[in-house]
Amino acid sequence: MSRLKYSTQRRILIFAFLIIPITLLVTFSYLPLANLFYYSTTSWNGLSKVKEFIGVDNYVRLFTDPKYFEVFKVSLYYLVGSFIQLGVALYFATVLSFKVKAKNFFKGAIFFPYLINGVAIALIFRVFFQSGGTLDSVLELIGLGNLSQQWLLDTKINNIALAGVSVWRYMGFNFIIFLGAMQSIGSEIYEAADIDGANKWQKFRYIILPSIRRIIELNLILSISGAIAVFDIPYIMLHGSNGTGTFVIQTVNMAFETGKLGLASSMAVVLLFIVVFVTIIQRVYFAIKKED
Repeated sequence: MSRLKYSTQRRILIFAFLIIPITLLVTFSYLPLANLFYYSTTSWNGLSKVKEFIGVDNYVRLFTDPKYFEVFKVSLYYLVGSFIQLGVALYFATVLSFKVKAKNFFKGAIFFPYLINGVAIALIFRVFFQSGGTLDSVLELIGLGNLSQQWLLDTKINNIALAGVSVWRYMGFNFIIFLGAMQSIGSEIYEAADIDGANKWQKFRYIILPSIRRIIELNLILSISGAIAVFDIPYIMLHGSNGTGTFVIQTVNMAFETGKLGLASSMAVVLLFIVVFVTIIQRVYFAIKKED
């Protein structure tokens, strides 16, 4: 039996290593996605064995009824919160990239919320914001008891409160990525800047910011995509009531509460294309800025 060529052995080895992850990817990603597209063209209720094909009727209904897209107004709160989250994370990462007392303690304190389960965070902050709860007690303690109000029931402020919870939870993720990127910058660059008499702001502007630009772009894409597809915090805390419903919550309710899984599938497909479109726009914009 003749020996196999090295190139053939290499291909077999690569295929052997890839077959399991590719099988898992197809089974749990591409196949469900294909089913999602199929369900979006039916009037299936999720239980019946019959899936009546209705073509693009679900999409026509979506784009002709504005109520399905009104919930995107709620996403604006999370979008603004994502920019605040990135700015605060970048600030703390910059500060802690230099010599600071108790640096490791502050790193852990900032990153710790990201490690907590989302359900636990939602339950904690539901008690925190409830009338007579932790926040009202703190305000009363510092002499601001007259500001106490229904934080989660008042439609003027409840989305701001929920966006604040989201910022608190996910800031640690952005922080640790920024910090890791900053620590990869060579110390000799900082030493040269010290010799030239650069202050911390100049180091940030001319050394740190250009070095982590790609990481900032990545975090920005993830944050904006996450703001569009936010779900867990408003759903667990208020079930999307009192004007806190997002497009994803509306999709879930449409599928499992009203039994319109076909329409919900079309909503999920639309959300997928929106996220992809926003991501492409950001990538093109950053590519143009890089050329400039």
